[in-house]
Amino acid sequence: MPGKLGYGCPLVRLVGPALSCRCGMDLHLRDRVYLVTGGSRGLGFAAAEALVAEGGRVVLSGPHEASAAAAGARLTRDAPADDRVAWVVADNADAATPDRLIAAAEDRFGRLDGALVSVGGTPPGTVATTPDEAWRTAFESVFLGAVRLARTLGPHLAGNNGGGAGTGSIARTGGSVIFVLASSVRVPLAELAVSNGLFPGLAGVVKMLAEELGPSGTRMNGILPVRIATERVRQLDALSGDPDEVRARKSEDIPLRRYGEPAEFGRVAAFLLSPAASYITGAMIPVDGGSIRAI
Repeated sequence: MPGKLGYGCPLVRLVGPALSCRCGMDLHLRDRVYLVTGGSRGLGFAAAEALVAEGGRVVLSGPHEASAAAAGARLTRDAPADDRVAWVVADNADAATPDRLIAAAEDRFGRLDGALVSVGGTPPGTVATTPDEAWRTAFESVFLGAVRLARTLGPHLAGNNGGGAGTGSIARTGGSVIFVLASSVRVPLAELAVSNGLFPGLAGVVKMLAEELGPSGTRMNGILPVRIATERVRQLDALSGDPDEVRARKSEDIPLRRYGEPAEFGRVAAFLLSPAASYITGAMIPVDGGSIRAI
């Protein structure tokens, strides 16, 4: 049953069906509605997949119609989820995007409980080699687009919470928003100047929003993926040589000695968005196999 840590248990899916899970946790995601920006591929899609598997409903957004439509079709292919998925062509850099996404969720599903804000990757390059235009473009889409969406979502979710704080019930807690950031929040990354410049700033915004919106019951968190095996990471690996060889070499530097799978990221995202994580806000949660050495 979706939403139960039993047959649909993330732990069972992680270690195999032979595990008998008796924890009985319910993520309380059934029929909750979440926006997933950048949801047509990669980490955004992995999060959407996990949310739908746990009984949630999602509104995907992406800048291209073909990929957004294909992602929606993939989510509805393996489960009776045709009433659980909608998609919208939208660019985070567009100032009209937040209102469009909120309206799509309300029109299709009649409610909105939160969002996963996947801002996409940043272009590679050093400070010296990254031109002004690359900084401006990334600032509009990666930084300002995310801030604008959160700024619009915050009051909307607070208004729907009905004073969610202090209700005494996990299932009745308020909305939740996750920013997909990067390990550059804690440790600068070689050859990724834009990431080093923008993501720490977004982490500061998340902390401020957690403080400002906490009294309404709305939670704001960041998630820090490292070496999750998406096409984006494979493309980055290919910049240094054969991507398979690069992956094997870099895996040796990860305490778990492997790259993460998108589904592993998706399960963490679904948990953080859910009321089961009702006392977590303002946090930066690594999904990194132990890669981030900073405390």
